[in-house]
Amino acid sequence: MVLTLTRQQVTQLFAHAQAVALAECCGLLGGVDDKVSSVYPLRNIAPDAQRAYEAAPAELFAAQRDMRERGETLLGIYHSHPRQAKPQPSLTDVRLAFYPSATYFIIGLSGETPVLRGFLLDAAAQTWQSVEYLTQGE
Repeated sequence: MVLTLTRQQVTQLFAHAQAVALAECCGLLGGVDDKVSSVYPLRNIAPDAQRAYEAAPAELFAAQRDMRERGETLLGIYHSHPRQAKPQPSLTDVRLAFYPSATYFIIGLSGETPVLRGFLLDAAAQTWQSVEYLTQGE
């Protein structure tokens, strides 16, 4: 399944990552079928937020409740790697991948412009596969 995001949603992801600068941002993407309709930015409460992410539990549960109320499903999870230009999932990312059916998006911030890459987890092999996504709109 190839997910579709709007340009405005991608801009929102980049803005969230840039707003927290050296720390990793995190959030959820909700939608229907393969189309993202909502971005849910979450606060990162990891003890070492510069190298890991952990969503604030109350915000995570609220986002999941909002998705249910809107008839959305969890399509994606995003976070940033502030010191990578071409982000790759880390060993920590594999360990924290609790939703194997979701597409995991990683935002790289250390290049001239932010980069968004998508990955799917092969839970059995504990490996990642790069996946494409579509961006539409202005």
